[in-house]
Amino acid sequence: MGNKKMTMGLIVGNRGFFPDHLAKSGREEMLRVLGKAGIEVVALTPEQSKYGAVETREESRRCADLFRQNRERIDGVIVTLPNFGEERAIADTLRLADLRVPVLIQATPDDPRKMTIAFRRDSFCGKMSACNNLRQYGIPYSITMLHTESPDSPEFAKDLEWFAAVCRVVNGFCNLRVGAIGARPAAFNTVRYSEKILESQGISIETLDLSEVLGRIERMKDNDDHAQAKLAAIQKYVDAGSVPAPALLKMAKLGAVVDQWMAATEIAVSAVQCWTSIEENLGVVPCTIMSMMSNELLSSACEVDICGVLGMHALQLASQTPSALLDWNNNYGADPNKAVCFHCSNLPKHFFRSVKMDFQEIIAGTVGKENTFGTCVGLIKPEEMSFARFSTDDTAGEMRGYVGEGRFTDDPLNTFGGAGVVEIPKLQQLLRFICERGFEHHVAANLSTVASAVYEATTRYLGWNMHYHDRENGAC
Repeated sequence: MGNKKMTMGLIVGNRGFFPDHLAKSGREEMLRVLGKAGIEVVALTPEQSKYGAVETREESRRCADLFRQNRERIDGVIVTLPNFGEERAIADTLRLADLRVPVLIQATPDDPRKMTIAFRRDSFCGKMSACNNLRQYGIPYSITMLHTESPDSPEFAKDLEWFAAVCRVVNGFCNLRVGAIGARPAAFNTVRYSEKILESQGISIETLDLSEVLGRIERMKDNDDHAQAKLAAIQKYVDAGSVPAPALLKMAKLGAVVDQWMAATEIAVSAVQCWTSIEENLGVVPCTIMSMMSNELLSSACEVDICGVLGMHALQLASQTPSALLDWNNNYGADPNKAVCFHCSNLPKHFFRSVKMDFQEIIAGTVGKENTFGTCVGLIKPEEMSFARFSTDDTAGEMRGYVGEGRFTDDPLNTFGGAGVVEIPKLQQLLRFICERGFEHHVAANLSTVASAVYEATTRYLGWNMHYHDRENGAC
């Protein structure tokens, strides 16, 4: 799917009474590694400071000036310690730059065969000093899985991928604008949320009443260019051979209206009222339109579950693949670690083994089959998965949530909508946690293993109260 080009600021630590040739070779090695990973770098050159490292106050100021000039480009900062490093210079650089992006501290290991004064690094010790100073300065930072890692090691490659995901989540929530299309369905108290708490986190909600959507659809001609383009996109996206042509045109107009509104208001993700106003007043379900948006990394949640779409967005930013919103829906036989995850459904095509468009069997019993075409029906493919749920805790005045990982299985399942069997270690503990803490029945899911990155981003940098289910000891 999408692969955002990352740009990292690079701070090379140096301390003069350690071998400073290590700063030179360490900088060159890190630049090679980052370049090989497809990451652009903003760093001092050897012409701007000794070996392109930071050691003195003047070099800190010079590096901070360079970072500020590239503020709009820099997604995160990597601090590399090829020797002990001057901890004050590192902290001063970050304070003066004031980028407020994630920071990763990496220290290069010593070679036991090269422990003489000419080659000894002491980065093992210097990393502690650098972290201590950043803590004193109030600058949040992340650390690598192992205390020391060579830049060209497989361990650092994995940590670099993880850190890039952390950066995407943190930056993706900065000045985020979320669309709330329609009112919360009256029967769904569970998806209530606080706009003011979200606003305090830099997340703004833009509302659009369904009457405006329906009015714009009513005024849109059948041959409208936007509607026809959306109709062609729908027919290309999913098998709709059994769906009446008038229903497809209604979906196309709905999609065109939503696309135009999101572009005009700079909306990144959305949550849509469905149950059952759209069916009664327009005569289709919005599922396929929402599925298409999520598949294009413009996450869309049903039942105006704003916090649900934030979970989708975080997982999507971390993995750069589509997310879905699901119900923790049912047990799967007597297996305590398996459950059925289901929606009726607007899952992105990325999730399905195979998919076709059909009518929504649940709502059809109320409003009639002819008014419920547009669902995406199929089974979720067996893959590793991450899950996340965020909520606004209005009484505590904070954001809270949980993350974790499991896998979708290939167990048989005879049902309608979009569904899959999920297996999660210690699932019963998770379900007890959800019920005891009063979390919603919706959960965001992604076919990836990015829970650690989402947890790091939301706790260390966004300051949210998060629970990591079944976290491994020592995990980042």
